[in-house]
Amino acid sequence: MGEEDKLHQCKTHVDSLLSLKGSEGLRETSYPSRSLSFLRRLKEPSPEENTPLQAKVKLQIIVSGAGLGGLATAIALRRRGHHVTVFERAPELGEVGAGIQVPPNSSRLLLKWGLEPYLQGKALEPKEIRIRRWQDGSIIGLTKLVPDFQENFGAPYYVVHRANLQLGMYKLALDLGVEVKVNSGVKEYDETGPRVTLEDGTVANADLVVAADGLKSEARRVVLQGVDQPPQKAGFAAYRAMVDAEQMRGDPDTSWLLDSPGQNLWLGHGRHAMTYAVAGGKSFNMVLSHPEHSDPSTWKQETAVEDMKKQFEGWDPCLTKVINMIQTTLKWPLLSGKPLKRWLSSSGKLVILGDAAHPMVPYMSEGAAMAVEDGAALAEVLSLVESKSQVHDALKVFQNVRLIRTGQMQEASLVNGKLWHFPDGPEQRARDAAMRAEVEGKVVIESANQWSDPMTQQWAYGYDAEEVIATAWKESCRLRAQL
Repeated sequence: MGEEDKLHQCKTHVDSLLSLKGSEGLRETSYPSRSLSFLRRLKEPSPEENTPLQAKVKLQIIVSGAGLGGLATAIALRRRGHHVTVFERAPELGEVGAGIQVPPNSSRLLLKWGLEPYLQGKALEPKEIRIRRWQDGSIIGLTKLVPDFQENFGAPYYVVHRANLQLGMYKLALDLGVEVKVNSGVKEYDETGPRVTLEDGTVANADLVVAADGLKSEARRVVLQGVDQPPQKAGFAAYRAMVDAEQMRGDPDTSWLLDSPGQNLWLGHGRHAMTYAVAGGKSFNMVLSHPEHSDPSTWKQETAVEDMKKQFEGWDPCLTKVINMIQTTLKWPLLSGKPLKRWLSSSGKLVILGDAAHPMVPYMSEGAAMAVEDGAALAEVLSLVESKSQVHDALKVFQNVRLIRTGQMQEASLVNGKLWHFPDGPEQRARDAAMRAEVEGKVVIESANQWSDPMTQQWAYGYDAEEVIATAWKESCRLRAQL
């Protein structure tokens, strides 16, 4: 929003306040403030408001990819009345990976869409995030999640096994009437049709093709007119592993980690370890990040467990004891993209989203959440168009809004990668001092812990993808009407 637009918004709000009788209609400000949040929470939504606005223009939409982003997009679009077909290369659904965090900006949307029954007994709500010193496990940062996040952002912070989340979304999509065709990978995109050619030669046509085809996206190359911008190495890799919770409970040195549900994050020079329980508390998820610049093709899976243990030698004895319980692990390179020039093809009929559009390191735990927001924003803006002739304009608004949001989240994720990895010394001590207030239970005005910093919290978790895109579309229509 430019300065002229900001001034217009301010004037509109001042006019409204001057003409307002009492407080009826008082809902927002043009300046950054949370002073009116209680009024929005006070208003109970009517049944009509909980019913999704059906699109006036019903489209035939192809979604390429049945990962979390593709399924979220398919669910959001189908709820608005579009006919959605998802093509997935894999012969069956089963996300590679382990645990995943679902912050309020995405859980709010997923619960609104009806996912809760599909996650029953599988998703956990950790009470807090405890940041610990690498050497002895002492707490240096603390983010209260329960009940704070539910109260402040209107939705819980979940952790869940990635496969359980994907399967739940898949079942919800099918129940809503989405067609999901596995073993049907897209080989080629024709953005002028638009149409896709599958690996078996089948050609499928649509009004719009949405490509959620991941890090190695072929659609991204088409959107960028043949000059791809793939993600680049971030200088780190992560070992991902699961430990049997029963084994941990049998050892008094580690059992306490399971007594109070929460995330524990150990920070040290160039390395960190994120841990939390998943699968209804049956498994303990571990992500161990470390510096890595070598070619992944040279990595040896048969030595991965021993290599992982060496990376964390001398760390907190409790952490290393859990690491020693790991039987198998997978090593993943950490990649980050940079904001693209565009997500929308020149024809306006092919759009990319999710990891295809904004890959990021996992240090804000927002990669999948951004893809869920993408799907929500796309469905919302398409529900607002009055005719097919407006679809291209709506997709441009979607692109512009999501480019900024996801680009800033890429940045925030990389910032955490710097904040977490200081060597012992003045910067590390200053960082820990900047988090001390939250550990001591004092009012936090600012923090080096982005999960606790009030301004970062509101930006990350208070964000409403549907509301933001609807406002942007309304503003776009206003500006076009002035031309």
